[in-house]
Order: sequence, then structure tokens, then C-alpha cells
Amino acid sequence: MTATGLRRFREPPRAGRSGGPPVTLCELCAAPAGEEHGHVVNIERRGLLCVCRACYLLFTGDTGDRARYRAVPHRYLHAPRFVMGAAEWEEMRIPVRTAFFLRNSALERTVAFYPSPAGATESPPPPPETWERVLAANPAMADVRPDVEALLVDRRPDGGFACHLVPIDACYELVGLVRLHWKGFDGGREAREAIAGFFAGLRERGRTVPPVPGGGERG
Repeated sequence: MTATGLRRFREPPRAGRSGGPPVTLCELCAAPAGEEHGHVVNIERRGLLCVCRACYLLFTGDTGDRARYRAVPHRYLHAPRFVMGAAEWEEMRIPVRTAFFLRNSALERTVAFYPSPAGATESPPPPPETWERVLAANPAMADVRPDVEALLVDRRPDGGFACHLVPIDACYELVGLVRLHWKGFDGGREAREAIAGFFAGLRERGRTVPPVPGGGERG
């Protein structure tokens, strides 16, 4: 994700001409995008672009593996009892409790990031065999779409895991919240409240997937 792509989640839109209300312009055709606009991913530059409705629709559906742009969908799923064990989390070398995983089609591998006060921090890629094992244990979340969707995994205080399948722009919204509110070593109350509100919003809008029969949570 480029710095420009992240900036849109921590800075307000620029004021319109003649000092009017803030206006977000489509980054493909320069038309007004509207307050509730969509996003597309630039596959080559790994950038997230604000776009108007017309440009967004150009890149929905099957645009082919070689398409330069892909529209970010609006699918939200929630697995409150994600089948993953502490040993698998350790194998993926995630140093914090929350990380998001997406398939990078240009690199042909899954990459991992976690929100930090410095932005979206890249973690070492998860071992392929570990990640495939996690996806196999959670089939309802396994069809995450390359480049435009991610699995946002959160390790609960009780040691279990919850997972949200979200559009990639939701992950960068979380990154922006952390950058904006984090203070000191532990983030502070304002950051904790902002993060808790973000996850509450995901749970409210996401469809809860049924637990895996006999899956349970691994220790």
C-alpha cells in the first residue's frame, strides 16, 4: 500500500473550489466521487484509489488475471471461533495480536501486515504449509479474493482467535485509526476505544459464518 493510499484514511477530503465543502475526486477520471465512494486497487503499484461509481463498475466482475485495476468488493464475513492454534500463530511470526493476510497476485503468495503507529507493517510471509492448513480448517473463509480482500485475524484475550473477511480498504481504515490515535507504549484509552469501535462495526455489518463441525479451537 502506498503512502497516498493510506493517507485517505487519516486525512479529510480537500475543500472544494471557492472554499466549498470537501470534495473527493475520482482518481481515474477526476469526476466527483461522492462521499460514499468505492475503491479500486492498482495491482502493479499496490495503491488504493478512490473512484466514482462509473469507474468502479468498470472493474467489477471477472476482469482477468492481467487486469491493472480491480474493484474492492463490499463483502464482510465474521468467524468468531476461527480454527487456529497458538502454535500456528507462532509459526507465522506475528508479534502482535492483530494482523491481516491477503493474496498478492503479483508475488503469487500470501503476505501479512499488522497495524502499527508507523502504518501498515509487513510481517514475514506465513509459511505456505501453515497458511494452507489454516484455510483448510476454515473453509467458509478460504475463498478470500486476491488483492482486494483480506482475512483480518484477531487473537482474543482468552487465547482463541476471531477472523473477519473484509475488503482490503477496511484493513487500511484500521491502520489509519491506529496511526491517528496511538499514544505511548500501549496506545492509550483513545486508541483502544477507536479499535474496539472498529471491530464492533465489523461484527455488526458482517455475516457470521457457522462454526466448523467438530473443528474447535486448537491449543
